[in-house]
Amino acid sequence: MTQARNEHHALHQSASFSATIRVRLENHPGAFAALAGAIAGADGLLGAIDLVRVEADHKIRDVAVLAADASHLERILAAVRGTEGVELVHWSDRTFLLHLGGKLEVRPRAPLKTRDDLSMAYTPGVARVSRAIADNPAKVWALTIKQNTVAVVTDGTAVLGLGDIGPEGALPVMEGKAVLFKEFGDIDAWPVCLATKDVDEIVRTVVAIAPVFGGINLEDISAPRWFEVERRLRELLDIPVFHDDQHGTAIVTLAAFINALQVVGKRPGEVRVVMTGVGAGGTAVTKALLAAGVRDLVGCDRQGAVYRGRPGLGPAKSEYASLTNPHNFAGSADEALEGADVYIGLSAPGAVSVEAVRRMADKAIVFAMANPTPEVMPEEIDDVAAVVATGRSDYPNQINNVLAFPGVFRGALDVRAREITPAMELAAAEALAAVVAHDELSADYIVPSVFDRRVAPTVAKAVAEAAEHSGVARRARSKAKAGDLAEIPT
Repeated sequence: MTQARNEHHALHQSASFSATIRVRLENHPGAFAALAGAIAGADGLLGAIDLVRVEADHKIRDVAVLAADASHLERILAAVRGTEGVELVHWSDRTFLLHLGGKLEVRPRAPLKTRDDLSMAYTPGVARVSRAIADNPAKVWALTIKQNTVAVVTDGTAVLGLGDIGPEGALPVMEGKAVLFKEFGDIDAWPVCLATKDVDEIVRTVVAIAPVFGGINLEDISAPRWFEVERRLRELLDIPVFHDDQHGTAIVTLAAFINALQVVGKRPGEVRVVMTGVGAGGTAVTKALLAAGVRDLVGCDRQGAVYRGRPGLGPAKSEYASLTNPHNFAGSADEALEGADVYIGLSAPGAVSVEAVRRMADKAIVFAMANPTPEVMPEEIDDVAAVVATGRSDYPNQINNVLAFPGVFRGALDVRAREITPAMELAAAEALAAVVAHDELSADYIVPSVFDRRVAPTVAKAVAEAAEHSGVARRARSKAKAGDLAEIPT
């Protein structure tokens, strides 16, 4: 592949790097065409075009432009500035504009317009409700926000691809997560960004605030501390604790895997799977695949295959080796791909080579989920891989955690689950896979769109039923649908 072709593939204009530019154009034919030509010449994409006002000799317009990254946006702006007859008045980054003032707010569910309203919502009436909960703590579920509230907890140490950027830097991401909870699961989630990296302090803090919440979503905590944080919180709390980087990733990947196998006509017990990335997400995905019937799976890190007896393995990878790699393969990831049926990447660009993918078995399945740049680009393997999925929205088959966590928590909250069990996670994956009907399955459609409104209710129903069967539900789903009126004193 030539350098020019690589650059073409890498250039993906996105609203996440977009700006609204205000320009003053000379009022004559061809002025806007010159502006559009300058933007196109810099590989930018035109979006909305609005007329602001007309002056004697000029027109003022607001123009939205999309770029591939921050430096690309600067090149587009430079091209606009250099266009004769065009004055760049000012420009605004549309993503930063969206974040002004934050993305969340609190609104009351009951009106507060009269003295009667005030006396019931607050003192003196609220004292009766507080006493009822103190006398019977289980009533907190019916009479407070606990029944529909999740804490999105992070210490800001592993945020997206940015690494350790601290709690303040993590806050916009956790706000975004809370927006997704509300939009797709109708769940009131709140960011809890902690100014500590100490495991003991994180655990103590979450336990201390837990009475407010019906569930805890752990997010972007660096390895290996996430494992200890989750383990201890699950032991100490009687509400679901869900590490989305692990379990959300595993649920969506398993759903995609189930459907991809149907497309190529293979079974879990027949395929050989190679994975790069054996951290939080990779370990959870591995366990999900093994539970689904996969018997031959080789996980690889930067040193190659993880195998029993490999020097320098810590406790986590030693356990991983004991569960996987039945033939104790000891080569590189590229070598492991020889004749493999499935490749799953949860690592970094270049973790495997295009040449190695080309040596996979017929009807190969490739999930290259590194973001924003996949381990291998889909265009480079579309002639050899039968099914390709990524973590990106600009390719078919986006494996995105938003397909899982809103429905998982919706189902858990509906039955007031004490925890989220492996059976509930498996039920979520199977329900998600089933959203794509068998006669709709194709190489380009193995997972539903993140905007498919059937997803969260379908997953929630399966999770709630699995919680009841697992014995971790505090109430039946039928009662959840009926509401909480029976719990109000008469």
